[in-house]
Amino acid sequence: MTGDTKSFVYVTYIASTPEKVFEAITRPDVARRYWAHENVSDWRPGSRWEHVRNSAAREVDIAGKVIESEPPRRLVISWFDPSASEDPAQHSRVTFEVVPYDGMVRLTVMHDDLQAGSRMEAGITRGWPIVLSSLKSLLERGEGLNVYAKPSEDAGRAA
Repeated sequence: MTGDTKSFVYVTYIASTPEKVFEAITRPDVARRYWAHENVSDWRPGSRWEHVRNSAAREVDIAGKVIESEPPRRLVISWFDPSASEDPAQHSRVTFEVVPYDGMVRLTVMHDDLQAGSRMEAGITRGWPIVLSSLKSLLERGEGLNVYAKPSEDAGRAA
């Protein structure tokens, strides 16, 4: 990667098990319930993975390779827009660490090698918090959040 790069780290605690959290990240049918996309792969190191918006039409928004896979504790993937698949300078990396934590799970998502100031960096910093909040809601309450929600017009106004 050339130029300035940024990293984004998000940590959340989920009342669940490592197995269920890892499954939520890697099973297409579960990911769709909190992310509105499916994560599709066999999850073996070296395999391709795809973030698919519409499985019938195979609309792939993000793709990459599986770098490490240690179910249910760790998953490392590369991440890129499919139009940039041949340009490693536009690839970033995501690490999911799933750690048992006093009867719950600490999920840490580290997204690094982001080009500073890029559209991808802007999307990541807005996207991961709602996606991971939705994952937590799904596993704890049985229902994910609307990951396409936007702030209310009166957001920030005093009540």
